[in-house]
Amino acid sequence: MYDWPILSVVTFLPVVGALLIVLMIRGDDEVAQRNARWVALWATLVTFLISLLLLFGFDPANTDFQFQENRAWLGDIAAYRMGIDGISMPFVVLTTLLMPMCILASWESIHSRVKEYMICFLVLETLMIGTFSALDLLQFYIFFEGGLIPMFLIIGIWGGKRRIYATFKFFLYTLAGSVLMMLAIMAMYWQAGTTDIRVLLTHAFPPGMQIWLWLAFFASFAVKMPMWPVHTWLPDAHVEAPTAGSVILAGILLKMGGYGFLRFSLPMFPDASLYFAPLVYTLSVVAIIYTSLVALMQEDIKKLIAYSSVAHMGFVTMGIFTMTQEGIQGAVFQMVSHGFVSGALFLCVGVVYDRMHTREIAAYGGLVHRMPVYATFFMVFTMANVGLPGTSGFIGEFLTMLAAFGRNSWVAFFAATGVIFSAAYALWLYRRVIFGPLEKESLKDILDVNRRELASLVPLLFFTILFGVWPGPILEACNVAVQAIVARADLAAGAAKAAALALH
Repeated sequence: MYDWPILSVVTFLPVVGALLIVLMIRGDDEVAQRNARWVALWATLVTFLISLLLLFGFDPANTDFQFQENRAWLGDIAAYRMGIDGISMPFVVLTTLLMPMCILASWESIHSRVKEYMICFLVLETLMIGTFSALDLLQFYIFFEGGLIPMFLIIGIWGGKRRIYATFKFFLYTLAGSVLMMLAIMAMYWQAGTTDIRVLLTHAFPPGMQIWLWLAFFASFAVKMPMWPVHTWLPDAHVEAPTAGSVILAGILLKMGGYGFLRFSLPMFPDASLYFAPLVYTLSVVAIIYTSLVALMQEDIKKLIAYSSVAHMGFVTMGIFTMTQEGIQGAVFQMVSHGFVSGALFLCVGVVYDRMHTREIAAYGGLVHRMPVYATFFMVFTMANVGLPGTSGFIGEFLTMLAAFGRNSWVAFFAATGVIFSAAYALWLYRRVIFGPLEKESLKDILDVNRRELASLVPLLFFTILFGVWPGPILEACNVAVQAIVARADLAAGAAKAAALALH
């Protein structure tokens, strides 16, 4: 549809904004800080507007990758290959949507090294978009792991009191899994003779090799999601990260693990995915129940929301490994919805933290008397987090549990208890923070949301309600791509049953 390399423009335009900040803005006075903020905001807004062309020009009926770009570097060893399909396109647009919100959320809360902070976020945006757009294994690996560096700096420099501990824990956890993935990429190149993802999706890896490749990729993607029991880095990272860092962690970075399962594990290693599906079901159910119970015990608002994110990602992994149309589409929808809802919840936490400089639940109460608009926003996003029908949070959870019930009714039963627990901790949090008498003196002069905060919350509220009543755009966009994954999984399942009958 477009003759110009639109995908490369969307991917690297934020880096252009970062270069403008480096080259044009000198000093660290108030004027320089203000200019850095405005350059970052305009860079992210223009990137979002251009990404809408990807959305409007995308053909949901096309079975191939779209907006492809191919430039050889080292023959079949490495090349610049870009393209998106129905699975990656929603995450590209979600990334470009959330980034302007992050810049707005950091407008007044970040006062030191503002230029460096904005540069880190712009570089991070390029790396995240590149992860979802890469069609070469090495290129994917560079983008996927490169995102660790700016996030490491964002938490380590602008984080809370325990930021050093949190950032090294985050870095080491994710780096350990990625070393195994690099070894798997090398083995795949030696086996298939190329790093082109489009070719690898049709390559038949030997079943014995699939087991080891699947485990190597699983080590990286499980940490990134994160799945239980390698989830412990996430609550610490969320608590210590600035508000915008938490928004990106929950809204985008966690989704890279789920995207990896859909791009690599299921279509490239279908036999191994079938073999390990019971293991993933078990880990998913444990994550849903265990982290929901842990969330009930939290006294820090951010940590409670962080544990709820782990529980919601349990529904995603459960849906993905049902290897059914409903389950995978539900998982994709749940990841996109969680990007809106969790990002908005962390923005809501940032609103009160900027005023009171504490995230302790006990420090609040009765905010509805002083902040009725804020209470309304917080209520809608809390209900979406619970999965209330009419919000986007309901669609994904319903589809994943429906698919799980078709595979194993016990898995669906135990996963459904997580919905009850999520209602318990979310409503408990909302009651303690919003309702009750306004007794604390420090809260009696607190101000409601301002125009800048409204500008970041209103779009997320709009999409949370829109996709709750009209999920069609997301489900239709990924329909064809999901069908291809399911067909490959069904073929592997049929071959496995035939082999079992022959052996019998």
